[in-house]
Amino acid sequence: MYYIVILLIVGLPLLAQVIITTSYSKYKKVITSKGLTGEKVARIILDNNNLQDVRIERVEGNLTDHYDPGKKVVRLSSDIFAGNSISSVSVAAHECGHAVQDSKNYVPLRVRSALVPVVNITTRLSYWIIVIGFILEFVNLIYIGIIFTSAGLAFQLITLPVEFDASKRGIKFLGDYNIVDSSEISGSKIVLAAAAFTYVAGALASIMQVLRYVLLVQNRD
Repeated sequence: MYYIVILLIVGLPLLAQVIITTSYSKYKKVITSKGLTGEKVARIILDNNNLQDVRIERVEGNLTDHYDPGKKVVRLSSDIFAGNSISSVSVAAHECGHAVQDSKNYVPLRVRSALVPVVNITTRLSYWIIVIGFILEFVNLIYIGIIFTSAGLAFQLITLPVEFDASKRGIKFLGDYNIVDSSEISGSKIVLAAAAFTYVAGALASIMQVLRYVLLVQNRD
């Protein structure tokens, strides 16, 4: 059982990475009929949702795209910013989905944002608390570390509806604002579904990590 858990912890994120890389690469080669860049798509979506104050910036890296609710900025990686493929417009639409969530006070997004400082602290401490607990053979300390680890899991679980909703909004925007043709929507759905799986895999891997610690404690008993 323990080794199966280890396999899942390592394998799920790797599988998710393969799926997102394959899907993104495939549809990166498919140029949309409208030929709009990710930046242009983002501006269209934001303006149509009365978010003229939200800026769009180019950032370095590959698939480093994100929405910064603190600074009201949609940041798009170079390939997405300047690209006019199905992958580019889909990712841009997804990030704008987060901006719209923010403007509408979408509760899961608010909860996730509130958890960030807590998770940053507990994630740093949990590993060392568990290690010290094992060294000192102090089971209660180990369980405290496991609880701290669970805070990160809670963050990942609340992330799921945030990401799914942003993708749902993004797909709707692409169709409603005539950014892609109806025949191209299926490609966008595949790209965003693959991206969503990375979050599902991350959550499942975190669940397995917590289970691994519990099994370790039980084995010591």
